[in-house]
Amino acid sequence: MSQTPFGVRLRAAMDAHGPLCVGIDPHQQLVESWGLPYSLQGVERFALTCVEAFGGEVACVKPQSAFFEVFGSRGVALLERVQAGLREAGTLTILDVKRGDIGSTMTAYAEAFLGQDNPDAVDAITVSPYLGYGSLRPALDLAATTGRGVFVLALTSNPEGASVQHARGADGRSVAGEVVAGAAEDNAAARRAGDLGSVGLVVGATIGDAARDLDLRSMGGPLLAPGVGAQGGTAESLRQVFGGALPQVLPSSSREVLSAGPDVRSLRDAVHRTGQQMRALVTPSD
Repeated sequence: MSQTPFGVRLRAAMDAHGPLCVGIDPHQQLVESWGLPYSLQGVERFALTCVEAFGGEVACVKPQSAFFEVFGSRGVALLERVQAGLREAGTLTILDVKRGDIGSTMTAYAEAFLGQDNPDAVDAITVSPYLGYGSLRPALDLAATTGRGVFVLALTSNPEGASVQHARGADGRSVAGEVVAGAAEDNAAARRAGDLGSVGLVVGATIGDAARDLDLRSMGGPLLAPGVGAQGGTAESLRQVFGGALPQVLPSSSREVLSAGPDVRSLRDAVHRTGQQMRALVTPSD
C-alpha cells in the first residue's frame, strides 16, 4: 500500500470523484429488497454487485464489518474479497469496525486492520474513543507509519450518544471537545503542510447545532458525516452542522444509494448523481 498519507490520498479522491463515501451495508432488509435471499450467497451477490458499481466511481467506500461478521469466517472471507476488489479498482476503503480498547489489545486491533504486513489491510478504520482518546494511540501511531487513516467517533446522531459525548470534565470541556482537540494535535503537521490530515472524525449529518462549540474547521482532518439521504441528512442540515468546515466534509450515504439496486447501472447513476450534489454543497462559492 502507498506510503502517501491517507489524508492526501483522500483529498485527491474527493477532488476527482466528488466528496462522497458510499456504504456497503448488507443487512437483511436491504438484501431482500433486491430480491435476494438473506444468506451468505445473497450477501455475496449484494456486496460484489456494489464493488462492480462503485469501484473507480466514488471517492471511497465504507463496508460495515458487522454485516459480514454475522456469517462467521465465511462472511469475513467475503469482506476480504470486497476489500480486494475495491483496492484493485483504485478505490479507498474505510472499514466501519468502531474498535476501541487499551494497551496490547488496541495494539492487536491496530495490527489487524492497519499493519504494514497485512495483505488485507484497509485504507482507514473507524474507532471508538470512549476509553479515552489516548487509548487509541496504538492505532493512531501505526496508521501514521503505514500511510493509513482513522476516523474517531465524535458526535453521533443516536439519542443515547449525547449523555456521553456532551458530558463535561472539570475543565468544562466536553468529551467531544477532547476528541476534537486530540485529532487537531495529531493533524497539526499535515495542516501546516497544507494537507488534509489522516485523523478524521465521525460527526452525524443530523445532529443540528450540537457542534457549535467545537472548532471542526481547525481540526484539520476529514469529517465523515453519516446519515445523508434516507436517514434525514440534507444540504441544509450539513450546512447547519459543519458551517465553515464544509470543505473537509465527506458525506456518507448508504440506504439512499443502495436502494437503487440491484442493477449496476442504476447504482452507478445514483452514485454519480449524489456525488455531484455533494460536490456542489461543499465547494465554496466564489
